[in-house]
Amino acid sequence: QVQLVESGGRLVQAGGSLRLSCVAFGYTASGYAMGWFRQAPGKEREFVATTDWSGEYIDYEDSVKDRFTISRDNAKNRVYLQMNSLKPEDTGVYYCASDQLLRTVRRGGATYWGQGTQVTVSS
Repeated sequence: QVQLVESGGRLVQAGGSLRLSCVAFGYTASGYAMGWFRQAPGKEREFVATTDWSGEYIDYEDSVKDRFTISRDNAKNRVYLQMNSLKPEDTGVYYCASDQLLRTVRRGGATYWGQGTQVTVSS
């Protein structure tokens, strides 16, 4: 059974850092693009970051560039999101996504999704 499980979300003060982790079960994620999305209360889910299967191609949403870093460890079937200089507007449920096609992940149509991990940034 294919499953993505996120972890690492918690309450943090503005200016702080968090590292989210997503582990893939049931398939070999090394052949798949991976990404992170987030959904704030009352808002639609939005793209945060994505990386291709090799980790060499990376794309970020503009508001997180220079603050967030996506990385992956294919040997561990994991993708990470290092979040620095967190702001209250970064609050939301963060979802991991995976698909064979990077463009599919990027536009929010990934085949596999996790259940999400809550990130709350207090001011």
